[in-house]
Amino acid sequence: MNTLTTCFFVVLAIGCAFAGLSGSGTTTRYWDCCKPSCSWKENTGTHNPVVSCSKDGVSELTNASVSSGCEANGGSYVCNDLQPWAVNDSLAYGFVAASFTGGADNKYCGICLKLTFVNALSGKTFIVQNVNTGGDLGANQFDIQIPGGGVGIFTLGCSTQWGAPDSGWGQQYGGVSSDSECSQLPEALQSGCHFRFGWYENADNPQVNFEQVTCPSELTDLTHTENNDLTMTLSSS
Repeated sequence: MNTLTTCFFVVLAIGCAFAGLSGSGTTTRYWDCCKPSCSWKENTGTHNPVVSCSKDGVSELTNASVSSGCEANGGSYVCNDLQPWAVNDSLAYGFVAASFTGGADNKYCGICLKLTFVNALSGKTFIVQNVNTGGDLGANQFDIQIPGGGVGIFTLGCSTQWGAPDSGWGQQYGGVSSDSECSQLPEALQSGCHFRFGWYENADNPQVNFEQVTCPSELTDLTHTENNDLTMTLSSS
């Protein structure tokens, strides 16, 4: 069986890697309810922007210029669907805010990555799509969107969308501390919170190896975008 045929069979499960970005990095976690930066058309080039939603987290916005709910009088938020889920004991899907060079890396909006864990969570694979970035991220940092994972520097979004405390659910950085505290979140976000204490084993910022893969439909059906440019490098423009 040649490489292309093999790829055809595995792409639905974990994506298919040919080239593109790869290396080692670190993970963190957050859920700030903000409109993802990759939902702004000017950040996505020729690709569609990541879908964003109105205050209910369900109604998809067709206007990519609606300001973020993390700004005063903003009306665009991250959609409830963009939270992680387990496929089986060794495979999960999800979404991240990523930086490869440190700071905002908008040119990588929409790419997908296979994260394999180095120590904690050994043997597990996490396929993620990059939907966000930010100036507070370091090089090769993947900030996983996990409801109840902490709001970080943006404290307005979850309070205006869901009436969460000003510092979010749990600690501002790190979020809730137990599975039982997931009940503090809106029901629509609780499954992603439970994911952290289930499949993710409450791992605290585990190290990963990463490689760019073609985006599986399980992710792109939710974001309505994909960036499968596997020729990208850290020096590309």
